[in-house]
Amino acid sequence: MGNKNIVVYCSSREKIPQEHKNCAAALGAWIGSNGHTLVYGGVHAGLMSITAQAVHDNGGRVVGVIPKMFLYRRSELNDELITTEDLNDRKSRMIETGDVYVVMPGGVGTLDEWIATLSHNLSVGNNKKIVVVNLDGVFDWQIKQIAVTASSPFAHGDIMSRMIIVASTEEMINRLDELTESDI
Repeated sequence: MGNKNIVVYCSSREKIPQEHKNCAAALGAWIGSNGHTLVYGGVHAGLMSITAQAVHDNGGRVVGVIPKMFLYRRSELNDELITTEDLNDRKSRMIETGDVYVVMPGGVGTLDEWIATLSHNLSVGNNKKIVVVNLDGVFDWQIKQIAVTASSPFAHGDIMSRMIIVASTEEMINRLDELTESDI
């Protein structure tokens, strides 16, 4: 199977429902215990921190990609820290580095990263998958909008095939097992 770079986009907010924290911890434990590398925003906050801690605790490698303006928030869990000029540069570096992408609940930045990754993957013709963790239906409207766009004359119809939508932690882990065992 080999080591894969699992890029995780998620919230840096602290007041997050427990189910989402549990999902982040399960994702991190899966990444670490399967010998993969976490590539994430690099800060010590919210779901980012929970995921990184679980990767670290389970023997995985943690790579933080962080803009200069957020260096003061960097996590001590980072085995490697990649410093970028700004958020757009960070996003580009994370997209380029990833083998599989996981979108956990988050804010506008998470949505931006998700759509930019989807757009990039379509434009370069790769089939790297984006696992969208839609706990509590948090992404229902975004998923519907992407589906509407995909069926319109303005976009490629295979947009939806690039994403795997999951609604539970167990389903996320099962799909990640399938993805990382295949040739990405």
